[in-house]
Amino acid sequence: VQLQASGGGLVQAGGSLRLSCEVSGRTWGIYSMGWFRQAPGKAREFVASIAWRGINPNYADSVKGRFTISKDNPKDTVYLQMNDLKPEDTAIYYCARRSGSHSNYGDWGQGTLVTVSS
Repeated sequence: VQLQASGGGLVQAGGSLRLSCEVSGRTWGIYSMGWFRQAPGKAREFVASIAWRGINPNYADSVKGRFTISKDNPKDTVYLQMNDLKPEDTAIYYCARRSGSHSNYGDWGQGTLVTVSS
């Protein structure tokens, strides 16, 4: 499975961005998809996840009400709509897939940089 994240950029605080994660290759067996982020000097953290069928979204408390995860099933693409961005959202954002409810996330994409200026 290959994951290609895109859509990052520079935005002012309060602005919006939409990240995309294109999934290709052998997609059968994917249980869920997740977005994670890693800010400079910090550990990678969970942002949001969604079941492969495009249901059951979950969010980190820090992004609830501002970010929305969704999936275009025919395109096998997962999106992260980010609104009301804050400087603390600045990070490299990665998408990853999980093969089961008790599996770890893997097949990390290359990441896309989001920079939010104050």
